[in-house]
Amino acid sequence: MSNQKEIKNLKTFSTAAERFEGSHVLCPGCAHSIIVREVLNATNDNLVVSAATGCLEVCTAIYPHTSWDCSWIHIGFENASTAIAGAETMNKVLRKKGRIPADTPQPKFVAFGGDGATYDIGFQFISGCFERGHDFMYVCLDNEVYANTGGQRSSSTPIGASTTTAPAGTVSYGEKKNKKDILSIMAAHGSPYVAQVAPNKWKDMVKKIQRGFDTEGPVFINAMSACTTEWRFKPDQTIEASDLATDSLVFPLYEIIDGTELNITYRPKNIVPVRDYLAFQPRFKHLFAPENEHIIEEWQKRVDARWEYLQRREEARV
Repeated sequence: MSNQKEIKNLKTFSTAAERFEGSHVLCPGCAHSIIVREVLNATNDNLVVSAATGCLEVCTAIYPHTSWDCSWIHIGFENASTAIAGAETMNKVLRKKGRIPADTPQPKFVAFGGDGATYDIGFQFISGCFERGHDFMYVCLDNEVYANTGGQRSSSTPIGASTTTAPAGTVSYGEKKNKKDILSIMAAHGSPYVAQVAPNKWKDMVKKIQRGFDTEGPVFINAMSACTTEWRFKPDQTIEASDLATDSLVFPLYEIIDGTELNITYRPKNIVPVRDYLAFQPRFKHLFAPENEHIIEEWQKRVDARWEYLQRREEARV
């Protein structure tokens, strides 16, 4: 079991002892820092953290400075999962050999990666770690684009988004593929716990993170991380963008236990149209041209069908 913090309200939580300091150069309005702070401050356990190459890594560890007040490692773009799995295995072996005293508190192991490092470049590494059953938590900071390297599309980029490698123009409406369903993929690995979270629903996020820390085995958290730079909204609108994502059900919040049991953890009282979510982000502005309106209509139908599926699966308890 983890040494959880008792979190009563946002004020108490926001003034908790920091493990992730504000001395970073992430873009103003970047949701990464909100998510990382919540993850690290959700427990009193010692932490060992790895980070993939990406916005988080390059903006928080500019030598000789660091934002990390915990054990932290970075190796490469694709292998944050295997780096932390190696540390987790080493901890087990050294304890078995008596080189780490038995009364030394067990640390928790956490890996962070963006959607590029998770959905694409590092997926085989993550899959291997989950297949082997390493005891760690993997957190994907999902901003739906390779934001650190110029705004290229990833397999998390949703259909219709304009990126530098899938630009919208006179002959294209941008990205042509639907976003990969990473949570179902990770649940199919037999993970004891996977969950989708968003920073605007901080209580839901902390509850899931703490459950993840309490779970033995590989845990996967997909965190919606609104990107002011590539989604092109104002830096002070991050939470508003996140609200639209969850309330339109474009990014539903739910968890899957032991690969099968699905629980929806947030049901919007007032579901907003998908077009409101898209209209808030200039990366989708071209979809409102008459010749592209069908993409918005198709997207709404797809979101509605997905929400219906999630509710039916929750009711079935399978």
